[in-house]
Amino acid sequence: MKDRRQFLQDSALFGLAFSAFALVNPLFANYTKTFTMPKRKLGNLEVSALGFGLMGLNYHRSIKLSETQAQKIVDKAVELGINFFDTAQVYGPDSNEILAGKILKKYKDKIIIATKFGFGKDISVLDSSPKRIKEVCEQSLKRLNLETIPLFYQHRSDPNTPIEEVASVIKDLMKEGKVQNFGVCELNAQSIKEAHKICPITAVQSEYHLMWRDVEREILPTLESLNIGFVAYSPLNRGYLSGKLNKNTEFDPSNDNRTILPRFTKEALEANYKIIDTINIFRKEELNNKATPAQIALAYLLAKKPYIIPLFGTSKLEHLSENVETLTFSLSKTQVESLESRLEKIEIMGTRYPKSEQDRVGK
Repeated sequence: MKDRRQFLQDSALFGLAFSAFALVNPLFANYTKTFTMPKRKLGNLEVSALGFGLMGLNYHRSIKLSETQAQKIVDKAVELGINFFDTAQVYGPDSNEILAGKILKKYKDKIIIATKFGFGKDISVLDSSPKRIKEVCEQSLKRLNLETIPLFYQHRSDPNTPIEEVASVIKDLMKEGKVQNFGVCELNAQSIKEAHKICPITAVQSEYHLMWRDVEREILPTLESLNIGFVAYSPLNRGYLSGKLNKNTEFDPSNDNRTILPRFTKEALEANYKIIDTINIFRKEELNNKATPAQIALAYLLAKKPYIIPLFGTSKLEHLSENVETLTFSLSKTQVESLESRLEKIEIMGTRYPKSEQDRVGK
């Protein structure tokens, strides 16, 4: 953490003075020349302090980018120092990995690509059987143009395949050189411990943000005791914590999964806006308005634990720069506690998933 503190001291002279919103701003051009991306560790795997989720470039969001547009996004992400990218076989299915393989091909020797298994050929079915894991591994290697998968997660727990069996298969794939690191997603603490005994887990990926802090109870203490890193997906609650979504926001029902999420009904979007109002009051009183709601949400996670990597996604260059600029400041322990205290008073409308999905994540 000493290096990070020094970085923050040095970079404080730059970041907050620059626009978080427009890459055409000449001040931002100067900022990118002086900025150095800090690193964090997932177990023994060192990655950029922020990860980039590729899913939304062509799957589950209202905007589907062309390959050329997606290339510009990842080019800028790499330029800004992000070296940790995330995809999954089920996104599409397959199409997100195919896109990732194309747009990240020229960077593959200097980045870390994480992907996931855990669904059958019918993506409504969970399948982590040994046969399916090996099959997905081979296919993912081809789609991603890789010789080995840097980080291979189980996407969702399969009730028909014990986690010990899953861990054994991954251990074999690691011995074969096809996988470098094992990860799991949305797994309970006891299952994490059981899997880790058989094949060391590098990272756990689960949802974590200002509107969903359940992992603080059992997951984070477990990871800390086992030296496992944590990747926080949806750190902005699928864009909501940016403050840019409201009851009038329209989502494309043909491709955007937010249309079926209880927290994204018009009623919930309106009722939960108290969260955004509270964050805005916090930024005025504690930060003199020198950070956006999105930056505060990301800075909050970075301040919680040194082994947490927020994994954000975006289809807009200006949002990419805004999110990365978060790393030019930090929240103090007192500020984190103040923010939590303010938000804990607010009752949130809607569960994070519909019941069918809630059952899959056990929450």
